[in-house]
Amino acid sequence: MKQIHCSAAAQELKPIMFMILNQIASGIVNVFYKLAVADGMKVKILVVYRLVLASIFLAPIALVFERKSRPRFSKIIALQAFVSGLLGGSLGSNLNAESIVLTSATFTTAMYNLIPALTFFLAVIFRLEKLEIRQSAGKAKVVGSTLSIAGAMVLSFYQGINVTLWSTHVDLLQTASATTDQRQQQSPLLGSLLAVSSCLSYAAWYIIQTKMSYDYPCYSSTVLTCFSGAILAGIYALCTETRFTEWQLGWNIRLVASAYMGVIGSGLVIAVTAWGGRVKGPLYVTSFLPVSLIFVAIIGSIALGEKLTLGSVLGSVMIITGLYFVLWGKRKETIMTQSDSVTAREETSENASSAAAVREV
Repeated sequence: MKQIHCSAAAQELKPIMFMILNQIASGIVNVFYKLAVADGMKVKILVVYRLVLASIFLAPIALVFERKSRPRFSKIIALQAFVSGLLGGSLGSNLNAESIVLTSATFTTAMYNLIPALTFFLAVIFRLEKLEIRQSAGKAKVVGSTLSIAGAMVLSFYQGINVTLWSTHVDLLQTASATTDQRQQQSPLLGSLLAVSSCLSYAAWYIIQTKMSYDYPCYSSTVLTCFSGAILAGIYALCTETRFTEWQLGWNIRLVASAYMGVIGSGLVIAVTAWGGRVKGPLYVTSFLPVSLIFVAIIGSIALGEKLTLGSVLGSVMIITGLYFVLWGKRKETIMTQSDSVTAREETSENASSAAAVREV
């Protein structure tokens, strides 16, 4: 009996551990962006390598696991793949990377938590979601979205006093030749605008990617998104970065960053996210988003010489609180929908039974 209880506890603990590790792996992506750019690598080129390696890594998985469930390729799928590659691949990744360069890894990771609120607003605008302001679920989603946006404004426009967690006197960016230039080029306001734009791009991508996943399997649609994103990002990068030396990868942080972002950041993270959504649902997966922020804040403070301010802490707390309001409202709405469906089925069954009884009489 004790063995059965331990096995059940382990099964319940497994999704939690996978989601925590998944968010940590996702947060490390922003740290690698900072390190690679500090070493002199161009953001545009790094995005291209990330999407190319992600496509190469995910393509065999899609071919093996979805060879029987994959429908015929059509013009609609091609259009969805192009738009997904633009919003979730090329545009979103470039805006996000530029934001990290101009601000900090912690700041951009905090902004990530805006995506659920912005997705909700876009879904309401395009009539994919109902506002339902009279119900508690609708009120929670509106309050949460508003609170998240207010938190983003605090994060962007208010700094306040420095908050020192600890001092290790370690700064990995000091080993890079481009460190001084990078620090001089930092622009919090422009970085904030790019971060919000990146979140908007990803929010729109989530809506299109969700629609695409109904028509095409998960891994195959992700491969198409990464592949089309790599082409678009490559065209954009080749227009401005024409020197061959800028594209060279040696046995250095540039190669490590590109490989990690492609294989882990866009490959395994997507696979684990898809698994978590299938086992526990999408709300369960998104509830672990703040783990990434906490981890990156610790790493940024310990190893990257990033300083936390009162504004960044307050803004992050507001965004995370708003996130959970939105998640609670969505969960409440899902429970109500399921309850209504069960009631409707029961009523249909009762009506059918009554009709059968009348026919027998």
